[in-house]
Amino acid sequence: MAQELIISISGMRGLIGENLFPETAASYGAAFGTFLRERWTDSARKPAVALGRDSRISGTMLAAAFSAGLCSTGVDEIDLGICSTPAVGIMVRHLGCQGGAVITASHNPIEYNGIKLLLDNGIAPPYPLADQIRRRFLEKQIHYVNAVRCGTISANTQAAAIHVQKVLSIVNPALIRQRRYTVVLDSVNGAGGPEAKQLLETLGCQVIGMNLEPTGLFARNPEPIQENLQSLCEKVRQTGADIGFAQDPDADRLAIVDENGTCIGEEYTLALAALQRFSECPGGKAAANLSTSRMIDNIAARFGGTVIRTPVGEAHVAQAMLEHQCIIGGEGNGGVIDLRVGPIRDSLVAMALVLQRMADTGKSVHSLVQEIGHYEMVKLKYNADRNQALALIEQVRSAFPTARIDTRDGCCLDLPEGWIHIRTSNTEPIVRIIFETQTPQAAQNIRQKIESICKGVLK
Repeated sequence: MAQELIISISGMRGLIGENLFPETAASYGAAFGTFLRERWTDSARKPAVALGRDSRISGTMLAAAFSAGLCSTGVDEIDLGICSTPAVGIMVRHLGCQGGAVITASHNPIEYNGIKLLLDNGIAPPYPLADQIRRRFLEKQIHYVNAVRCGTISANTQAAAIHVQKVLSIVNPALIRQRRYTVVLDSVNGAGGPEAKQLLETLGCQVIGMNLEPTGLFARNPEPIQENLQSLCEKVRQTGADIGFAQDPDADRLAIVDENGTCIGEEYTLALAALQRFSECPGGKAAANLSTSRMIDNIAARFGGTVIRTPVGEAHVAQAMLEHQCIIGGEGNGGVIDLRVGPIRDSLVAMALVLQRMADTGKSVHSLVQEIGHYEMVKLKYNADRNQALALIEQVRSAFPTARIDTRDGCCLDLPEGWIHIRTSNTEPIVRIIFETQTPQAAQNIRQKIESICKGVLK
């Protein structure tokens, strides 16, 4: 059976030619344009949307269709071309746009593409507004304009340069340059290669590139997780580099390989960035989602700080950061948010903060990881429809009757030995089960229970 098109707080995502077509993108653009026009009060000019895309071959087609939908409702578009998702968020604010959009399927394979929407603050719409846009699209509540009032399209090629300058402003470039780090950079032929290379070279790094050209023909599975990064690990070992960085196609996530050629795990990206920020701002606040390692809580406590937990989704994390004036935030998938640059996950921010930590302390990545410590974390995912996911959640709750429960996003169970979070994905027809413990044996015990439950429910 064909997969259904996914429309959620994270935008739209689907399979090109199966459930995502040019007319789909045009209608979605028109729904977003209508939404923006109704919020727009300046009758002297039209609202504008900054539009960028990752390097997927289908991106050109989707961008053109989405643009047509926007313009048909009287919204201007500023075409940023191929650039990272965080760069689009920055340009929305820099150009004073009323909205933004990114044609991307993030870490999904090449057969996928999608459309991520941003408001004028550079953040994805919160659920009530995202649901308004979704309903407009599904119910075709669209207000088209006549020929004279149609929107126009212009181009802007400054996204990469402005992004890099914003990131440079949060670190000490001179100190990092003194260290002359050698960095292996794997950008998976996505959008982030040119921006990341420019940043690293400006910081005085010798960059050894892998898959930097934004062709959209991904040289590996695009999700930057350990099993997909063996070539990067080997390259770090071969070259004697100080660190390896791996981006996903839209460059909002970062994975790190240490100087020994070991992939340290995407959870450490936020932990290392938090370690730097809390060292700069003791007593500060951080925000992270319910599925993120408790390493960040330990780091915050060490510096007299606190961590605010949110549902999964960068919009939730970013909103909490704004409300509580957090010094750092993000998600355990390698996504780091620093409000000094923008309220959106940013792989360049993560690179800069990690290099700054190395430069400030003179320590290697491996030493910094040892300083933070280690938890046992297991991430499982299963194909499951909504009814199966609900059944899984109920049975997992029953299997751990003494746990403290948080139901803001699926079900998060706090246990004496760790925690479990089970939820449906916003971007794929799957259920994710993540758990973390202090010991391998506790992790094994939880895994056995969960796998037994999944076997029974999913058959």
